[in-house]
Amino acid sequence: MDSFDYVVVGAGTAGCVVASRLSEDAGTSVLLLEAGGSDRTLWIQLPIGYGRTFFDKKINWMYDTEADPGLNGRSSYWPRGRVIGGSGSINAMVYVRGQKEDFDGWRDLGNPGWGFADVLPYFRKSEDHDGGETRFHGAGGPMHVTDISARVHPLCGLFVNAAGQLGFPATTDFNGPEGDGVGIYQINTARGLRASTANAFLRPALRRRNLKLETGALATRILFDGARASGLAYLRGGQEVTVTARREVILCGGAINSPQLLQLSGIGDPADLAAAGVATRQALAGVGKNLQDHLAVSYFYRSSRPTLNDQLRPLAGKIRAGLRYLIDRGGPLSMSVNQGGGFVRSRPDLARPDLQLYFSPVSYTETPVSERKLLNPDPFSAFLLSFNACRPTSRGRLRILSADPHRHPSITPNYLSTDQDLADALAGSKLLRRLAATSPLADIITGEIKPGPEIRTDAELLADFRDRADTVYHPVGTCAMGPDPRNAVVDARLLVHGFSGLRVIDASVFPTLTSGNTNAPTVMVAEKGAEMVRQDR
Repeated sequence: MDSFDYVVVGAGTAGCVVASRLSEDAGTSVLLLEAGGSDRTLWIQLPIGYGRTFFDKKINWMYDTEADPGLNGRSSYWPRGRVIGGSGSINAMVYVRGQKEDFDGWRDLGNPGWGFADVLPYFRKSEDHDGGETRFHGAGGPMHVTDISARVHPLCGLFVNAAGQLGFPATTDFNGPEGDGVGIYQINTARGLRASTANAFLRPALRRRNLKLETGALATRILFDGARASGLAYLRGGQEVTVTARREVILCGGAINSPQLLQLSGIGDPADLAAAGVATRQALAGVGKNLQDHLAVSYFYRSSRPTLNDQLRPLAGKIRAGLRYLIDRGGPLSMSVNQGGGFVRSRPDLARPDLQLYFSPVSYTETPVSERKLLNPDPFSAFLLSFNACRPTSRGRLRILSADPHRHPSITPNYLSTDQDLADALAGSKLLRRLAATSPLADIITGEIKPGPEIRTDAELLADFRDRADTVYHPVGTCAMGPDPRNAVVDARLLVHGFSGLRVIDASVFPTLTSGNTNAPTVMVAEKGAEMVRQDR
């Protein structure tokens, strides 16, 4: 049986960071296991190519939730990366940390060391920011953050100006001292390529002799010596392999795979485990609970001015975009289509923004979701406006259905199960209509495609939201951090309650969902978690 100091499960956004940082110590051996394969494919590395990975079962777990009453009985499709780089290899690359109060809230829930002042150094540590080093940003770190404001589609400026007419300020940096308002999203790219943690952290670290990466390795259960995690069993090439962890087993599988592995190992709610045919090793009712996600809806508008549809739909446009990218790694292929957006208040009396906006100069209303490709938008000029509530109050759950590690777990989001979330859905829908009716954006709109002008009343707007809203791919919270093992899974050091040598470092430990995209705070958690591991030696 092979033996390593640390066994890290999952080479996703967090796992790549953790393995890289731990292996900086030449006297430490690290094994990194990934169920998927290589990320060295065109559609992963090309920034706009993430639409091509949306339904690619070779690199995507392709989860489906249970039918959700909040969505009128619809199931929600949850793509998650099953590849080196994890979901950071298939996401839209938006770099948003969240609001200061998000992390102060984590601290105030009984997690010392997780307030904004505590976590800011770890955000800065990971960064190589276009704007250089400041109080809020880092320079020279592994992960590049690109300012695309000078290169976005011209319609983004109309969106920002219309929002200004409604009283929302413009901002140049959602991650700076003034994150409120609207502007252009920064993205994780470097030299025109995706800057995932696989590229930024793991690839350079693999040159070290003390770090071993195994792909095609599906973790099946954690091994224990009493209350200490002593190793891991996994399947590779159809054969079971066991490995010893001299110091720690570290789960970095994300909000779905980390609680799934804990449950497969007998750690969770005894009722859930018994129903799946798994004996209980440790009762931790919080495993798989506290599931949170952002839920968004898009409004689509025909435009009298050209949009990305006009550039990327025709064959000639595709060729021009490809040539531009080959020449200088620029143009629309070097960016996400999620170009503009912001964080705004649905009511002026609110203490902080409660809605996140997106402006994308592209539309896909005539393409079925199951066939969507980002290079095949609608054959007419159009764009979309989207929103999601920053901090949904609905809570879902995840549980295994059997002891078979290949079987997908049951995912129940419980979307729109609180009055607050319903109120936010209605407020955000009305705000999108107000934006579309405000000059200069209104001046180029020739018609609302979806939901359509016939949808007018509060009841109709809410019914439309239930019919069309879907995940923004930000699941968190299923191994929540907290001091009380009756509802939390890990403590403030990210150690699983009741065990030694077993830690979870990924988005599943978020006690509450951050007020924006989750990749950047996941990198922060991984940076801080890796340092905790080294400190605790």
